[in-house]
Amino acid sequence: MDAGTFLTLLVVLLGAGANENNMHQVSTSQCGEYSNQVMTDGTCKLVATLPQLDDQRCPDMFRCTDEVSYWLHENEERKQQILELRETISELQEELRNHRHRVKVLELQSEEKFRLNSSQDHRFHELQVQYTEATSLLHVQGSLISELQTQIRNLSMLVENLRRTPGCMINIVRTSPLPSTQHTLHPEMQHVRNCPIDCASIYYNGVRRSGIYTVVPSLGGRPVDVYCDMDTDGGGWTVIQRRQDGSVKFDRSWKEYKDGFGDLHTEYWLGNRHVHELSTQGDYTLRIDMEDWSGKRKHALYQSFRIEDEAAQYRLHVSGFSGTVEDSFSWYHNKQDFSTPDTGNICAEISHAGWWYNQCFYANLNGVYHKGGRYSPKGKNTLGPDGIVWFTWKDSDYYSLRKVTMMIRPRTFRPRLSP
Repeated sequence: MDAGTFLTLLVVLLGAGANENNMHQVSTSQCGEYSNQVMTDGTCKLVATLPQLDDQRCPDMFRCTDEVSYWLHENEERKQQILELRETISELQEELRNHRHRVKVLELQSEEKFRLNSSQDHRFHELQVQYTEATSLLHVQGSLISELQTQIRNLSMLVENLRRTPGCMINIVRTSPLPSTQHTLHPEMQHVRNCPIDCASIYYNGVRRSGIYTVVPSLGGRPVDVYCDMDTDGGGWTVIQRRQDGSVKFDRSWKEYKDGFGDLHTEYWLGNRHVHELSTQGDYTLRIDMEDWSGKRKHALYQSFRIEDEAAQYRLHVSGFSGTVEDSFSWYHNKQDFSTPDTGNICAEISHAGWWYNQCFYANLNGVYHKGGRYSPKGKNTLGPDGIVWFTWKDSDYYSLRKVTMMIRPRTFRPRLSP
């Protein structure tokens, strides 16, 4: 029931009382206070104040009090609810403010993270650029290190060569601070007058120990490692060939015989171009030492020895024989061209070696190493003799020597007393 209905009810209830007493202003009793008034439109306005009494009853004219009390009670509950709602609203508003604050904080954090991410992206980009630059620098440094390692190896070789050749000075001519690998491997050399040109020069420089040294022939201008025999017949010998155990195969090509092959400590051929450069820088003597399988040793000595250049097929010039064995070399092989199995020379093919063949040989010191000495073409399934042969040793083409050494030195060489 709303307020308008409640007032109307009061007017209806008090209508009769208004006819009896048109103007009753105030009445006081134990049930409360009330007043009424006739309105201009004929309705009765009743105002009542009811005390909070538990054991007293109001007059009959206030029989509507229970209903009024109900609505007053309801009104108090509404007020209480309104107060509670206000408190709730205040709490919600406070919570809303807190939420707004948290949202603001989150927005600030988000902005900070965005700025941080942007900074990190920028930093990451910078790091990528730095990594790319570092990778490029590492690549360049790797190339430089490789170049330096190559130079160090070559310098070590040069130092070792200088150690082997007392008194020799070699100037390396470079066109750039960091030469290419090819230039480093093949530097230009400039001779100094005290650079040894052969083992005799090393002997004259005071070295009396046999071993491997580096010499620079005056005509070729290229350093070459050689084995120097400082013991045989006064020393000073440059060894150009050695056979001693069959460890090195001598069935080789023209190029291999030209450049040289084998091991300077054991068996080898020095190389025709080196022999040419050595033997044509002066008058040289050739000595050939030989040993058979019974331990007997002999030698052949030739006062003049040289070979021409490659254009002349390394043609042999040898003469002036003497020694403890009969000559099987100069009288038959002098002025013969050098041949190898790959040049089409049938004697070189049969003999499986490179040599100054005639028709075909009386001496074949680069032949096949046959252990034991005597051999036969039938047993070895060969087309003809191919051993390390010196015919007059056994008057046979089928006896292969055990050891052979060929070496040269200047004809004018004279041994000196050790300092």
